[in-house]
Amino acid sequence: MLLVFFVVACDRHDVPAQFHYAGLALGTSFSIKISRMPPELDLDRLKDELDQRIDEVDKTMSTYRQDSELSRFNRSHDTNWQPVSEDLATLVAEALEISRWSGGAFDVTVGPLVNLWGFGPDQRIQQAPPDEKIKAAMERIGYHYLAVRLQPPSLAKRIPELYIDLSAIAKGYAVDKLGLYLESLGIHDYMVEIGGELRLRGVSPRGGPWRIAIEKPVTKVREVAEVLSITDISVATSGDYRNYFEVEGRRFSHTIDPRTGRPIAHCLASVTVLSHTTSNADALATALMVLGPDKGFDKAEKGDIKALFIIKESDGFIERPTSAFTKYLQGGAS
Repeated sequence: MLLVFFVVACDRHDVPAQFHYAGLALGTSFSIKISRMPPELDLDRLKDELDQRIDEVDKTMSTYRQDSELSRFNRSHDTNWQPVSEDLATLVAEALEISRWSGGAFDVTVGPLVNLWGFGPDQRIQQAPPDEKIKAAMERIGYHYLAVRLQPPSLAKRIPELYIDLSAIAKGYAVDKLGLYLESLGIHDYMVEIGGELRLRGVSPRGGPWRIAIEKPVTKVREVAEVLSITDISVATSGDYRNYFEVEGRRFSHTIDPRTGRPIAHCLASVTVLSHTTSNADALATALMVLGPDKGFDKAEKGDIKALFIIKESDGFIERPTSAFTKYLQGGAS
């Protein structure tokens, strides 16, 4: 979901970006902008290297590819330690930290429920699944059934049927991976975006901070809620207004609460999180979206998380920033 998008209308058009590369990746779109390129870099080789890193993430973490490392782990019913790549172990470890912090609101084992509700790689549905199927799926989920170790990188299931879905954190991880690669080349002024999750460093092509628009959570038009002037930070948004289905006027969101087995049903429309890494922002936005406008806000406030909550009301929307986010609405911060 492109819930956060790059503002170009206010940029100076007489100062072109040094490098812009865009395309499709990880089931969505990506865009990479570099403001100042080292002169010795070969642009075709740079594109090839970026494509290779995107493909590595896809081959490692996709649930849509049967040949991915994650799909192979999901098919296995072995409950012993299974060797995996360092990337996969590292990301699962980060995901489990946020699962514990959120009390299970974020849970990468939620895949059976996501699929049951028609939002995974399986076929879409047009009606809510029966209670008995929801109950059966919930018996197969729980982040406490998943173990990880980093040395050597390995994963283990405590129940054979456990299934992992990293879609709520993998795009952010891919963004960070691309950003770190650019920095290894001496590139320090860039924007990397995949599916609306962003990593921003240095200056934009116009010479100042990057200008990022947060979208209003409405379905039929694209409207801006806020514009942030920021840099040296990552941005991710989670919302319930792009991916859903309706039955007899009732909307079922793609955001599933692992604790209930059902789509969220509260009045929180979207959450935008600013953080030091895109994977962290990506996962936190999902966790806070599940927790809702009250529990999520309180959790973010106590955790000093930079988050903007946009809440549905009968006559529109209200914005509720955490204390840590407020300064970004007052002319920008880094």
